[in-house]
Amino acid sequence: MEKASFAAIGIQEDLEARLAEFGITEPSPVQQETIPPLLEGRDVLAASQTGTGKTLAYLLPLLQGIDPSRRAAQKLILAPTQELAMQIVREAERYGAQRGIGVMGLIGGAAIKRQIEKLREHPQLVVGTPGRVLELISLRKLKMHEIRTIVIDEADQMFQLGGEGDVKKIVGSALRSRQLVMLSATIGPATRALAAREMKDPVEIGIEPERTTARGLEHLYVVAEERNKIDTLRRAIRHYNSPRTIVFVNDTAHIADVEAKLNHLGLSAAALYGETDKVTRSHVLNRFREGRFRVLVASDVAARGLDIENLNLVVSFDPAFDSEHYVHRAGRTGRMGKSGVSLSIVTAPETFIMRKFARELGIELSERVLYGGQVLPPDSVRGGAGPRQKPRGEASARAGAVPAHKPRASAAVPAQKPRASVSGRPAAGEKAGAEKSARTAAPRPGEAGGEGRRDGAARPAAGASSGPGGRGRSERERDRKSKGAPRWLKDKGPRGDGQ
Repeated sequence: MEKASFAAIGIQEDLEARLAEFGITEPSPVQQETIPPLLEGRDVLAASQTGTGKTLAYLLPLLQGIDPSRRAAQKLILAPTQELAMQIVREAERYGAQRGIGVMGLIGGAAIKRQIEKLREHPQLVVGTPGRVLELISLRKLKMHEIRTIVIDEADQMFQLGGEGDVKKIVGSALRSRQLVMLSATIGPATRALAAREMKDPVEIGIEPERTTARGLEHLYVVAEERNKIDTLRRAIRHYNSPRTIVFVNDTAHIADVEAKLNHLGLSAAALYGETDKVTRSHVLNRFREGRFRVLVASDVAARGLDIENLNLVVSFDPAFDSEHYVHRAGRTGRMGKSGVSLSIVTAPETFIMRKFARELGIELSERVLYGGQVLPPDSVRGGAGPRQKPRGEASARAGAVPAHKPRASAAVPAQKPRASVSGRPAAGEKAGAEKSARTAAPRPGEAGGEGRRDGAARPAAGASSGPGGRGRSERERDRKSKGAPRWLKDKGPRGDGQ
């Protein structure tokens, strides 16, 4: 597709200048395909990978089509989660404020009375979650007869979260002449059924429909035992050194545990739960965007649709529930042509899930090994045997190297381990074990006569005089070792004394 300017596809000069202030000078493919039919008032069903600029693809035509002088809600955007809704509100305010367009967010968890008061100020653009929007429609506080365009963002996610019934009622409450727009990374049966029922001669847009994830994404997985997953996560975050990382955890009961362990390991982390109140979630996300902490530990629900700058790594601490969840997780990074890594940590029995995702999504999902501070293909480690939780020393031995703690045997006697001297003094390495044997076991044949000794010298007998007082060294050692022993043990002689 040939590159075009925003002006060439119908975006007015003031909006184009505002885009340039944020470094956006030319439209992405989905924007180039979607904006012209939206400006014409056509219904649109658009599918494009997450992170390709879908938000601006519908937001710019909406802002351009709003009449700021008319004090009434004219456009409605529905989003599956509170975070995505507030993210859209921020983008709309960024580009619509200079036009005098009022933008309002209607999300669950916030005080409904305050929202009703703000609706009296007649915002022209309303962004909300289906449940709260439908509640305000039923209270007749949000008047749908003046809404000219309804946008359903991340439609498939909306229906997966159980919002299909609310969306149908909201769409049904508007005039039949309204414009309906649905955008999603994937177009499922529910989305297509709603489009067939409610849209009039829609324009279908599919940006690289054979691709489900962005081109700049690298899809990897690491095999680890369950007990080692936290350490594997730590090593991965340290290795990639991303300014910001999202870690997805399937069970919300484990989110706090992962967060606490990461903080204990020196990686600043905070948690984002789907069931927490709006103020807390907004506070956590703002701190994450500002770089106050490095790792966001979240569930799928809490992190759907998030667009975070400088987010280069997404880690699935638990494998995604299905391929669609995987697409949305991976889509938090590698956005707008940038590079990113989607890393899954799985146990050995879960590797089949990775093969399943690769097959269903048509992507290359490769296994990697965290080894020696690097992320390597399994074939390059341990002679191609793969990770499979082998100790580092064993890996070195299999590769032909000698582990540092196990030096090669040498013909020369190592200085740190001298053999027994001629005088019979125990060597430094022959301590408790050898002395205990000397006390409790009878001398082996030939030991007293020195048989088997390299120097041919005879070892002194137990009772031989080799020092002051005529006491043998081994006897003195035995007495020294038996200090504090019970009397019956002290009186007991060594085996072979006839006792």
